[in-house]
Amino acid sequence: MIDSQTARWMQVSAKEPAADGVVLVTLTDPDGGVVAGWEPGAHLDLVLGEVTRQYSLCGDPDDTTSLTVAVLREPNGRGGSAYVHDKLEVGDLVEVAGPRNHFALADAPSYLFVAGGIGITPLRPMLRQVDKREAPWQLLYGGRTRVSMAFAHDLTAAHPGRVLLRPQDEYGILDLAAALDAAAPGTAVYCCGPEPLLQAIESACRDRDHVTLHVERFAPKDIGDTEDGAFEVELGRSGGVVEVAETESIIDALQRSGVAVDFSCREGTCGTCEVAVLGGTPDHRDSVLTDAEQAANDAMMICVSRSCTPRLVLDL
Repeated sequence: MIDSQTARWMQVSAKEPAADGVVLVTLTDPDGGVVAGWEPGAHLDLVLGEVTRQYSLCGDPDDTTSLTVAVLREPNGRGGSAYVHDKLEVGDLVEVAGPRNHFALADAPSYLFVAGGIGITPLRPMLRQVDKREAPWQLLYGGRTRVSMAFAHDLTAAHPGRVLLRPQDEYGILDLAAALDAAAPGTAVYCCGPEPLLQAIESACRDRDHVTLHVERFAPKDIGDTEDGAFEVELGRSGGVVEVAETESIIDALQRSGVAVDFSCREGTCGTCEVAVLGGTPDHRDSVLTDAEQAANDAMMICVSRSCTPRLVLDL
């Protein structure tokens, strides 16, 4: 169930290869209208057959005529990428929602961007924006092989000296320590890619307080073993109380009780189900909110997060 407030139909106007195993999909308004505005770091929900998947926008935010996503074929995925690669054709209509942004580009005196594979997609528009600001920046971009790295040639050609391409079959794993140690004080570090890369850079940044790290996950992070107990959710706006059993999510309990809510990934990665917290203490299990945002306890993702207190009061 995607966001009902922003759901609409868009048409595939172009589909072309961007790298080995990656296709670039351009979406336009079927009636030729202006597309939704967005900022670097934003993503779209796409309904692809029986599944809904989130893809980062990788085009130009100043382009009001189209939205572009790049999709990596995931052989062990759940069907979304296979649908895009094998079934989606130019001229098809696709239901979309968004854009939404939980990976916004903050103001900083300088930037270090670190991409792993398809993780280049949300970073590409950021490079364009910081270039316009004339802020110092560097991109460290890794992938399995050079031919698997989308936009690699265009980025190196457009930004000589600022883009370090490091295919793993040529260089091994990314030297994160060297890149971070070379960063100037106050540098904002933006990283997107597979979970091992994100864990590595989170670990590397813990002892380097001269940088500020921002990450985006395509898959939920491992939160370890948890104990799930029952609790209550009070509906702060509409009234009423919903019991959440230990075997169900908040979304499941709300739906069972006839309360309509927007959601998409059910993994705590897309941000569609974010709800304001009016009372109680959430047990945050999402991969969207930063540590500081989770500590504030004023919002939560109700698809995966639970409660540390007997009752939560939510803005529903």
